[in-house]
Order: sequence, then C-alpha cells, then structure tokens
Amino acid sequence: VMSLLFGLTFGQTASLCAPSEYTIHVEKRECAYCLAINTTICAGFCMTRDSNGKKLLLKSALSQNVCTYKEMLYETALIPGCPHHTIPYYSYPVAVSCKCGKCNTDYSDCVRERVRTNYCTKPQKLCNK
Repeated sequence: VMSLLFGLTFGQTASLCAPSEYTIHVEKRECAYCLAINTTICAGFCMTRDSNGKKLLLKSALSQNVCTYKEMLYETALIPGCPHHTIPYYSYPVAVSCKCGKCNTDYSDCVRERVRTNYCTKPQKLCNK
C-alpha cells in the first residue's frame, strides 16, 4: 500500500512540470509592428531540497530544481513592417517536453522577474502559422 501511495504522489508531482502555452511579444525599433507569437514554454512545480544545515553542507548538496526543457525546437517568425535593410526574422524556442532539473543558462532565463516586460509598444500583429 505504501509503494502505491508513493507512486501516486510522485506521479502527480512529476506531471506538474509540463509544456504550457505562452505568448511572446517581439518588436524591433526599425519595424512598424510588434509580433505576438503563441508558443509553449516549460512551467510548473518541481520538488527541491533545502536543508536546515545549510552551513554544514556543500552548495552542490542543496539542489533547487526548476521546470526546464527536456526537448525543444526552434521556429522562426517574420516581423511585419520592417525596412529592407533590417533582418525581419525572429527565432524562438518551442517546448516539446519538460523535466525537473538544474537551470541551464545557455538557453533559459533562470531568474524570475516580478516586472512585466512582455508587452508591445507598437501596433500588434498575431503570428499566423
């Protein structure tokens, strides 16, 4: 019975880190429009370890797992209203699957900002695929 309860608990916890719909707003100073791109990112809850004996343990023993990409691919969108001398393309990640693990700063922003910066200052166009 204990192993069944452990399995159910772990299964529910692990399923909370998953691809989630997200809208990115992209604009370039030279272009006339802001592009709203619908994509998927990794989001959710991951179990972490935090010890009361922080001063006695190495930092590597205190793991703070985050919901991060297991598999991803990149897609490219065309920003409308750009002059000929400007590169009008924007590549962005699409989460295919996610995992709980250490945050890799090569492809993830590991700091959560409280300030909302994902918005448009120019007229908005929706990215059509």
